[in-house]
Amino acid sequence: MIRKGWSAPVAPVSGETAEAGPRGEPRDVRDPFDDIDETHPDARADGETRTSSSRASRRSPFSTGRRAAEGDVFERDSESGSSAARRSASDAQRPGRSLKGRALAYLSRREYSRAELSRKLVPFAEDADALEALLDALVRDGWLSDTRFAESVVHRRAARSGANRIVSELKRHAVGDALIEQIDAQLRETELVRAQAVWRKKYGQLPATPAERARQARFLAARGFSLAIIGKILKGIDDWADG
Repeated sequence: MIRKGWSAPVAPVSGETAEAGPRGEPRDVRDPFDDIDETHPDARADGETRTSSSRASRRSPFSTGRRAAEGDVFERDSESGSSAARRSASDAQRPGRSLKGRALAYLSRREYSRAELSRKLVPFAEDADALEALLDALVRDGWLSDTRFAESVVHRRAARSGANRIVSELKRHAVGDALIEQIDAQLRETELVRAQAVWRKKYGQLPATPAERARQARFLAARGFSLAIIGKILKGIDDWADG
């Protein structure tokens, strides 16, 4: 017996499963958005927008800070380059150092002979007379001294070099002949002792063969010791070999 007002349930479409609703009525489980064509330009644009937003939300917060820091470094480098350019332009506008200022700068580092300092200053001197006048003033005021220069050379070289080598260096710097003769005489007085110390530090034993003797002789000659001193050392004279 069929009641009035009752209708038979609608059968589900083939391939779909009907899900009961709250009152036993079938419920359509299809996605209501399935009918939207994903190939439509608006749909693709909307999908790309959502993907970009998702990537942006996952991006590390430090990436933004890093880009800002890199930009800051670029700005600082640009500023430093501009500052260097301004300093260079300022230096170019400064007046050149005076000839006397250059001379005192050289002499503040070490002793110079008059001839050596003159060679250093020639490229900056306007004329030879002005340079000679300056050198005379430096000698008169005690800034420049060939004697002090010669003493400084002896102090640096005497412990390792012979008189021949030291005298040769003084001649290259155009130190006066009288001063060179005086220093040469002083060096000859201690030549044997100084040569002995150099030889002992290098070898310490008399040569056993002619080849070894020649090698030791070349070494001492290159250090500036005379042949007479070299012969005494290599023969082992008692007045120093026993000491």
